[in-house]
Amino acid sequence: MLASASPRRREILGITGLDFAICAGDYEEDLNLPLKPRALARFLSRKKAEAVAQKYKNAVIIAADTFIVFKDRLLGKPRTGKEAERMLRMLNGEVHSVITGFTIMDTGSGKVLSRSVETRVYFRRLDRKEIRAYVRSKEPLDKAGAYAIQGRGAVFIKKIDGDFFNVMGLPLSALTEGLKKFGVYVLKQK
Repeated sequence: MLASASPRRREILGITGLDFAICAGDYEEDLNLPLKPRALARFLSRKKAEAVAQKYKNAVIIAADTFIVFKDRLLGKPRTGKEAERMLRMLNGEVHSVITGFTIMDTGSGKVLSRSVETRVYFRRLDRKEIRAYVRSKEPLDKAGAYAIQGRGAVFIKKIDGDFFNVMGLPLSALTEGLKKFGVYVLKQK
């Protein structure tokens, strides 16, 4: 069970070939909690998993939360074009981290695993016209940090250090390793 309405997370989990259903929870994330970024990502993902787990007695739940960290400042999803433009100007020509926390929860056994993954993203220098044109495309409005690495925002990125799928919102390698602890294998074992 994927506890997320994110089309990107659905797409990433779909790569595994696993059968899964989707049930987005109603937990409202709060980026202002007094936790360090990686701990906060794990905490938020666990709360999202718990919100969905209440509805299922015997399921494996996967939940995740992704945000950007730039100079000790957390950036979530911009709500307006002006906010998106401000975030992109901030990240312009700089390096930032994308942190995703994920939780795997077995509602039958009560077993829980929460991890966080960090990927460093290096933006090239952007001019104001590029930023404004990108914001006009509306792509940044529902993306942490106001860009989509799998979309037009890819043209802003010089390089990354870490898991590409983490930047999209679900660290696939770490997740599939974690699923093994729950007896869920992407590549079938003989």
